[in-house]
Amino acid sequence: MNSTTSRTLAKDPGCLHALQMIPRFIGLDLRMAKRKLQRKLGLSKLIELVPEAYRIPDSKLAHEATALVREISDDMLLNHCYRTYLFGCILAHQDGLKFDKEVFYLASIMHDIGLTEKHEADPGSFEYVGARVAHQFCLSHDYDKEKSALVHDAIALHSAVGLAHKEDPEIALVHFGAGVDVIGIHYDEIPKYALTEILEQYPRLDYKNAFLALLDKQVALKPDSHISTHMRLGFSKKVRQTTFAD
Repeated sequence: MNSTTSRTLAKDPGCLHALQMIPRFIGLDLRMAKRKLQRKLGLSKLIELVPEAYRIPDSKLAHEATALVREISDDMLLNHCYRTYLFGCILAHQDGLKFDKEVFYLASIMHDIGLTEKHEADPGSFEYVGARVAHQFCLSHDYDKEKSALVHDAIALHSAVGLAHKEDPEIALVHFGAGVDVIGIHYDEIPKYALTEILEQYPRLDYKNAFLALLDKQVALKPDSHISTHMRLGFSKKVRQTTFAD
């Protein structure tokens, strides 16, 4: 991003009409089918990973963000945040994307803060609640303002099907990294040895049931929030149908 650019923070759209979301979910399915067909026809192939492809940043801020999330999240949610980063890095490597690993890690590790008990009832859709908390965290640690804004939007838009993939790589990667873990998008693009390693280090811990319970609670607390439309359109079924064995 150009250092002179001033990013306008993404705004909470609230509960969208089903007719707005259905074409976006269809578009996601079509993009997924296209990628699978390209690999089947040999038009694209998975690239061998190198250790650096999915290594967690060792910066002071990365450690402090992790400590923040560990303090307010249980292991199930924390492990999901780790897996979001690792899966996203692998997908970026497969696509040859260049991105800021620290920004992506900060957004990944903090992207579900809005689902924690501490913040679950804060006003607004949980994605935007988490985005606000993470943005303030970054600014309070004197992080670059543009990068802080990018962390905000990566978290705010991580469930924005049909929109996030068109944004900066860091935003798209939180969307896709979480997508691998939640509904299995691009699951077959994660090499088996990497998948085994990641799940051994950061086990799912009955993730499907526990995560859906958190989303159900959000719908009950905030029926006009963004995730409500997803849930009405059968998002729970997509989560339960993933190939992960929790």
